[in-house]
Amino acid sequence: MNKHIKTSLLLMLGLVSCKVGFAQKNDLSSVSKKIVSANKGDIVLLEDFLKMDFPKLPYTKTVLPGPQYIISDDPEYIRVPEAIALQETVDPGAVRLYVYNVNGVKEPQKMPRKISAVIKNLGHENMHFRMLKYASQKPSSNYFEIGKKGLEDYFLSAVDNQVKVLKPGEVMAIDEKLEKQLVQYDELVHGFYEFVVDQPAQIAVIQFAPNESGPKVFPRIKTLIPHSHANAGRGIFPISNYQINPKDTLDTKKGAVQLIVADGQDDPWITGTIGAKKEFAKNAGNYGVLYKTKIKWKSTDGKGLALVSWNSRSGDNQWCGGMGLTMELVGQDGQKTVMQYPRNALITKGYPEAILIETYWPDPKKEIQEIEFTYSPPGASCLPTPLIFVPIDPKK
Repeated sequence: MNKHIKTSLLLMLGLVSCKVGFAQKNDLSSVSKKIVSANKGDIVLLEDFLKMDFPKLPYTKTVLPGPQYIISDDPEYIRVPEAIALQETVDPGAVRLYVYNVNGVKEPQKMPRKISAVIKNLGHENMHFRMLKYASQKPSSNYFEIGKKGLEDYFLSAVDNQVKVLKPGEVMAIDEKLEKQLVQYDELVHGFYEFVVDQPAQIAVIQFAPNESGPKVFPRIKTLIPHSHANAGRGIFPISNYQINPKDTLDTKKGAVQLIVADGQDDPWITGTIGAKKEFAKNAGNYGVLYKTKIKWKSTDGKGLALVSWNSRSGDNQWCGGMGLTMELVGQDGQKTVMQYPRNALITKGYPEAILIETYWPDPKKEIQEIEFTYSPPGASCLPTPLIFVPIDPKK
């Protein structure tokens, strides 16, 4: 997604070998003690435990009904002062849009710009536009902070369901905040939206001068930046949501296991098309895709489970030195909570650091327990970010 991602994509495609690996001690009691004494979201030092080759949790992956999905990350750095970075046509229905673009103008000099997303009614009747999910961050050079906060805002989004009406041919800004914010050189514009339209529409991400407005300038911009199949990618995709279910019930007595998604291998990248010619597109990272996950588990040895994650790519190169994520978890009481991880730091750096996402204790009234959460690959981080289930001793 940014500089960190370019190298990580090579890693995910298997073009660079991963050298990170550590031996796991047979005695997990010290690991259990550290986890149990920590709070949710804390960084926990798990020396001689974290490794790449924990047994993988086999799972089935089902495509869930979801919106048409558009991502704008090719180019990530918009080098042309006035240009279109993405332009796609959507059918009537729900749309998810992920904007991830940076002011990269250096010639003839570095200059502030605006980066905005606009929508044009291509139908012959009035179009009704209704926002469903809204997350918009102030432009910043702190990509990790924006990525974590953007997903948190998306999960917690509460919109007023106001309907906007566009006449045939009319253009409107999708996010009014983007129209008011100046973007300095190397700053990221990050927006994550879901909305519904009832007419065919054209969606574009554009960069332009600070004294202009997106709807007014869009009709006259002639430069559509060619795609290069770089970064996460750009285009429109038919898949936006997955359901993940392990094939077997997880048993604490069998030791630690890991759930791996968004690695480009066991879980391939989603594919779609770019532009009017419908050229091939892929989302190298499945960024913006939601993985709704349900895991059945049991405790035949009286132990609980801890869900932890870590920056498994930290030893590979200089671009993989940090990881931060946001998840939505469903508690055993059925209540949803959303949290940025780690809780008290911007990122986790790497071995021996792990992030404690949640702990689960067996209900003596139930033989089979359930863990439920929604995961989305974190931007600005090298993938995959393993989700590891570690058996832990009961609280003392």
